Amino acid sequence: MLSPHRRWTRDPPLSSVTSCVRRGLCSKRHSLWMLLVLLLVCVAFQTFVTRSARTDKLTGPGPGLPDLRFTVNKQPSPSLQKVWEHWQNTRPLQTDRPDLHHQKGGHRKPSDHILLTHVDKILNPTAGSQLEEQLDPGPLGLRSTRNHLTAGPVERLVHSPTTSGTKISCHPKSHIVFLKTHKTASSTILNVLYRYGESRNLTFALPVNKHSQLFYPFFFASHFVEGVSSRRVTEFNIMCNHMRFRKSEVVKVMPDDTFYFSILRHPVSMMESIFIYYKSIPAFHKTRSLDDFLDNSRRTYNSSVTNNHYAHNILAFDFGFDNNVAADADDLEERASRAVAAIERDFHLVLISEYFDESMVLLRHALCWSLEDMVSFKLNSRSERTRHQLSADTPEKIRRWNALDWRIYLHFNATFWHKVDSLVGREQMKREVSQLRELQLKLANTCLKDGGAVDPSQIKDAGLKPFQYGAAVIQGYNLNPDLDPQTRTQCQRLITPELQYTERLYTQQFPELAAKLKHAPRKVPPQRQRSDRTAVMGRVWSSGGHHRPVIRHRVSNLINLKASTSGLLAHTAAHNKTGVP
Repeated sequence: MLSPHRRWTRDPPLSSVTSCVRRGLCSKRHSLWMLLVLLLVCVAFQTFVTRSARTDKLTGPGPGLPDLRFTVNKQPSPSLQKVWEHWQNTRPLQTDRPDLHHQKGGHRKPSDHILLTHVDKILNPTAGSQLEEQLDPGPLGLRSTRNHLTAGPVERLVHSPTTSGTKISCHPKSHIVFLKTHKTASSTILNVLYRYGESRNLTFALPVNKHSQLFYPFFFASHFVEGVSSRRVTEFNIMCNHMRFRKSEVVKVMPDDTFYFSILRHPVSMMESIFIYYKSIPAFHKTRSLDDFLDNSRRTYNSSVTNNHYAHNILAFDFGFDNNVAADADDLEERASRAVAAIERDFHLVLISEYFDESMVLLRHALCWSLEDMVSFKLNSRSERTRHQLSADTPEKIRRWNALDWRIYLHFNATFWHKVDSLVGREQMKREVSQLRELQLKLANTCLKDGGAVDPSQIKDAGLKPFQYGAAVIQGYNLNPDLDPQTRTQCQRLITPELQYTERLYTQQFPELAAKLKHAPRKVPPQRQRSDRTAVMGRVWSSGGHHRPVIRHRVSNLINLKASTSGLLAHTAAHNKTGVP
């Protein structure tokens, strides 16, 4: 008989027990590892906090001051710094603003390009711009023209050149050509450029042999710049003295990424100013009034006579165009269109004198400078008593006589506001203009005795007297007598006339040449009024041989030069009178 079926009960294998034990042990080991990692993190964090506290104790600000650590190479004078900080503290906080697109290489967005297709070129062709948003500088955010804030996120915020809430960073331009036009407030802009460049040790493309102009009214040539022929200078930063523009020669001196700009003035008010300032040129000399000249211009004006170019389409002449065109000429519109197209091709920005403060704000955005860099006092400006009220029909006569200038001005007056809309915006423009005027008023109260301009007879410092020419009374300034030395130096730069400032920069850049010229005999006696060309020739002949080939072939054109204008020799005479070194 078979035994009944036996149910086998299988004992759990030994491997299962081992597996459970291992899982338990591994779980405990994992927890230990986690605890060890957390312990290390805590130790590292504690070490970091301890070192940070130690560093803050050593380098932190004094009690009650914000922790803004940055390095300043050189502090401005206490008086002016107080003005800067007070202005920054009192200006209103701005939270709304247009979208300002400053790019390091100057490239605009496609929308900007479409808007300004016929206005300008790319501001700066340098590629590879990098954008980063930055906050508005606070009360300590203002830098003086000599201060350079070192790297670091806090410093970048402080160094931001905007005055608004949020911006796109940009790189300040330092290669600049300013075509200085006549009677357009260009001397004031020259002072802005001089101060900016001098404070940053930039190199100016100055006229040879201490001239104040680049051999105007000749077309510009590269060897008119000191240091080009002798190769004393390897790179120029700023060119801004009077010249008759010729791009093909300018590019031989200035780098490829140079920013070109100029300024225009309404031809009516400009003509009134020119008539007073250049009253002694042949075109004006025998006329009793501006209306008398305009009524008889076809009979009295001779374009072949030296210096008469001042009397007819002077803006077109300065830009390098033929200025001899009548209002009824068949090709007037064609010539005007060609002139406008050439200016748009060669210049990135054209400012308007009637909107000077707006022009300074627009220029600062184009150059990526701070608003403080644009402060200025009016220079080479006439006294009100030498300004004449025009009769009702005179403006139309001027517009017809200077028909080419009038068309150029109309075009760039319109495109100026396109620029404002594209780069700044109307509301932002109003805010910055208000801030600029407020800052200039504060500086005037700090720097200037009586807070404004005075006639030359009232100027105490002979070295600050502007050159007096023609029938115009050119005003200047007196400094406050109680300024400390450093503040006085900074204020003095704001009011130094063009001729004195140009000579000082030349002496700084070329001390050896300046010393030689100072002791060189003058073969042409200084006079108050002489021709530009006579002055040029006199200085060139007296300075020696290496510049003679520049204009030797034009000697035949200099025989009958009797007219007077703002010549280089007259400027030299002004230097002698004021005793500028």
